[in-house]
Amino acid sequence: MWAEEIGELARRRARAAQLGGAASVERQRAKGKLTVRDRIERLVDAGSWREVGELTGRTTYAEDGSVAGFTATNTVLGRARIGGAPAVVVGDDFTVRGGAADPVGSAKQVYAEQLAGQAGVPLIRLLDGTGGGGTVESLLDMGRTYVPWNPGWDEVVANLGRIPVIAVALGPVAGLGAARLVTSHVSIMVRGLSQVFIAGPAVVAAGMGEEVDKEGLGGWRAVARAGTVDLVVDSEDEALALARRLLSYLPARVGQEAPRGPASGRVAAEPDPDLRAAVPRDRRTPYDMRAIIERVFDPASVLELGRYFAPSTITALARLDGWPVAVLASDPRVYGGGLTADGSDKLARFVDLAETFGLPVVHLVDQPGFVIGSAAERAGTIRRGARAVAAIYETTVPWASVIIRRVFGVAGAAHRPHHRYTFRVAWPSGDWGSLPVEGGVEVAFQRRFAAAGEDAERMKAEILGKLEAVRSPMRTAEAFGIEEIIDPADTRPLLCEWMSTARDAPRGPALPRRSRP
Repeated sequence: MWAEEIGELARRRARAAQLGGAASVERQRAKGKLTVRDRIERLVDAGSWREVGELTGRTTYAEDGSVAGFTATNTVLGRARIGGAPAVVVGDDFTVRGGAADPVGSAKQVYAEQLAGQAGVPLIRLLDGTGGGGTVESLLDMGRTYVPWNPGWDEVVANLGRIPVIAVALGPVAGLGAARLVTSHVSIMVRGLSQVFIAGPAVVAAGMGEEVDKEGLGGWRAVARAGTVDLVVDSEDEALALARRLLSYLPARVGQEAPRGPASGRVAAEPDPDLRAAVPRDRRTPYDMRAIIERVFDPASVLELGRYFAPSTITALARLDGWPVAVLASDPRVYGGGLTADGSDKLARFVDLAETFGLPVVHLVDQPGFVIGSAAERAGTIRRGARAVAAIYETTVPWASVIIRRVFGVAGAAHRPHHRYTFRVAWPSGDWGSLPVEGGVEVAFQRRFAAAGEDAERMKAEILGKLEAVRSPMRTAEAFGIEEIIDPADTRPLLCEWMSTARDAPRGPALPRRSRP
């Protein structure tokens, strides 16, 4: 009965599948890039894709009313399953106007945000272009300019508190596209293929007089070290696989429990004697904190975020006995593990992620304090550090701290939210106080050393010897200043035991976020 219309529907779907046309698709692939439909096919579970707005585009008609030409819009969206769970995917089509959205494409982007956020399912954005209001050339078609606005930005912002949002840069991403990339929980880019910037090289040259190419302006070295993106990989396939993996650590929506990992990822919580040799006796000798992390958490479960940004602070997703957790640590090989201004921002954002999705936090602590000096002061380290401390105190998720070595000063005091119960143990290598003994003795005994003259070094050695006994973590345990000192080999079993009950513990009321400095 409706054969003619059904036939026309099939023809229009076939035209939409051609994206920007054969020539544009060939140019895309000649650059070593997948098309948006290739990307979606590799991202989602086979056979699960259900497109929304497939027929959207610019159509021209002949005098008899037949279709003379059709160009698909440059936004593709739909529902699918990823790892067996529902999700929404929205992608830029660079083969149409270089990914610069027209009003219809923008409407589809807004719909994708609404669909995911209000249905309570994760959203993945595949970004390749500006994703904004078009090029200057498009103004000639409109015959006017317009006052800028970001369509649907209320939904974009709201989704950060509703559902997991993963954004993947798969080409040059500028302007509103770059804003959509970073307004996510985790962002990914591809080395050499994608760049991220506020405005591209031509606009920078015209506006700032600076000549720079795309890679120099927004390549992975620049933006990963700035903390603009969280993860960097070598291919589109890796990026898409990583987006799938990220969702496995997070619940479908805020308020749900994150899924437990597969049985193959859970191993017996047995003692690990190798951890006893992980920390050297010489307190000035660095060690490999990441090697400790790999041994404490489930095998192959550790996914570090932001490795190139603020490298003295380590943030990662991992699993304990299959359960997802948020991992905090310091790298003693960078600034001794000290907390920098950038590290404070990194820590606060990561703690927010854990709090949003109810991930228990495990903090492996070796914190000598804030990095000091004139550069640190110019960076506003104490202000940004205080904000990180506030973020920690605003958490309600279960929290475990394992003190590996140092805990000093304000930054060290932020190893847990002290106003509520948290699980805390220390290794025998624990060393703590308001400031390290070696530096503090110079300040505390400055006048006595000056008065001692030639005997100053002998006096200093004598005082340090006495302090060496006082600084023993056993002395602190005697006063219940630390709840328990453990054999490092028992770290994983104890954390797995804690996790078995922590995930069911009730969460207290959160402090208002306006409390942050």
